[in-house]
Amino acid sequence: MRHARSRSWFALMWQREVIDYRALKRILDIALATVLLIVLLPVFILVALAIKVESEGPVVYKQSRAGYHGRIFCMLKFRTMRRDRRVRCSPIDFPDRRRTLKVSNDPRLTRVGRVLRRASVDELPQLVNILRGDMTFVGPRPELLELVAHYRLPHYMRHVVTPGLTGWWQIHGRCLRRDGCSPQEDLEVKLADDLYYIEHHSLGFDLKILLLTVPVVLRGRGAT
Repeated sequence: MRHARSRSWFALMWQREVIDYRALKRILDIALATVLLIVLLPVFILVALAIKVESEGPVVYKQSRAGYHGRIFCMLKFRTMRRDRRVRCSPIDFPDRRRTLKVSNDPRLTRVGRVLRRASVDELPQLVNILRGDMTFVGPRPELLELVAHYRLPHYMRHVVTPGLTGWWQIHGRCLRRDGCSPQEDLEVKLADDLYYIEHHSLGFDLKILLLTVPVVLRGRGAT
């Protein structure tokens, strides 16, 4: 009986700690995202003008992603590809582009788009996703729906936390990914890194990841 009460006490304390962590993290997300959207407003305007001047099409690209508990939401990015990207016939080194991930020198990218991706500036509109609660600053990357089709049972563990703008995989595994790796290979790398994050997540670990993100972005590692 005593052991049962002890287990219940530990379970209650763990649950309370998780709730407190999530609540505090949400408050910090809202505060930081609001400040960054205000401070970076001139950057948003300049990027929007550059995209419009170079090519036709919307400034912001909307893409369906799988988020918390697998819920589908619309993730925002600055558009980096040409409107005619689906008919671009410039060759790449991989036979089926739909079955591969990011590749260097992708002919679908605009000149502005290459710069935005290299500096990860194309991700800035996701600050709006963070305000909405679709995303957080630190967590597993929200998954493409076509990659969810390749999931095995363990991969769904990635959805037990809110997806992030940056995370352990983004500063670690992404930098090691080779050009044209298969979806299954990419999923395995992400799964290992994301499970590590889920097991160790805390405000301190989140802060560490945010700080490590800065040099990764400055070097442009894995940001093709």
